[in-house]
Amino acid sequence: MEHIPADGGFITAVNHNSYLDPLSYAHYQYNTGRVPRFLAKAALFKTTFVGTLLHGTGQIPVYRETTDAATAFRAAVDAINKGECVAFYPEGTLTRDPDMWPMEGKTGAARVALLTKAPVIPVAQWGANEAMPPYAKEKKLRLFPRKTLKVAAGPPVDLSAYYGKEPTAEVLREATEKIMAAITELLAELRGEPAPAEPYNHKRARTAARRTPQQTQGDSK
Repeated sequence: MEHIPADGGFITAVNHNSYLDPLSYAHYQYNTGRVPRFLAKAALFKTTFVGTLLHGTGQIPVYRETTDAATAFRAAVDAINKGECVAFYPEGTLTRDPDMWPMEGKTGAARVALLTKAPVIPVAQWGANEAMPPYAKEKKLRLFPRKTLKVAAGPPVDLSAYYGKEPTAEVLREATEKIMAAITELLAELRGEPAPAEPYNHKRARTAARRTPQQTQGDSK
C-alpha cells in the first residue's frame, strides 16, 4: 500500500480475472484511505440494485462505441483534477488468457494519464479467480477450501517520455504497453512464476484458431 499516493489525483490500472475481483480490489483500496471511482459498463447502471449503488457512490459509466463514449473520459479527467483516484481496468473485460495473465490493454488509462500527468499506479491481484473462476457456467463462489485473495500496488509507471507528445495511436499504444507490463510484472511476483513474453491478444488467438491446417502450412512455406 505504500505506493498509493496520500493525496492528489491519481490513476490505478488493475488486472481483471474474476467477477469477484472488483470487490477485493475495492476493499484493498478502501483500506489505504483513498476510495476509488470505477469506470463501469453503462449497462450496469440500468439495473435496480447495482445501478443505485453505482450512482450513489459516484462511479463513472462507460458508454462503449456511442456518441456518449467521451463522457467517461471527461468525467475521469475531472475527478483526477479534483484530487480523486480513478480506477481503470485496461483490459476492458475479464482476461481471456488461458493462464489468467493480463491481455493487451486498451488505451483509455494512458490517454487520461498523458492529459492529466497524474501518477499511474499498477495494481495486480490474484486469488479471486480461484474463488469465482471467470466465464464459469455457474457464477458461484467456491469458498472451500479457503482461498487467499492477494492485491498489490507497485510504484508509478514512468510515462514522462510521452508528456507533451501528440497522443497518436502509436504513442497511446506504447504508453499502454508500459502500464500493462508493470501490472504483469507485479502479478508474476504474486503468483511466484514467470509471465509470458508477450501479452495475450484475444482477436489474434481467435483468428488463429479458425484457420485450417492448410492455411497454416501455406504461411510456413
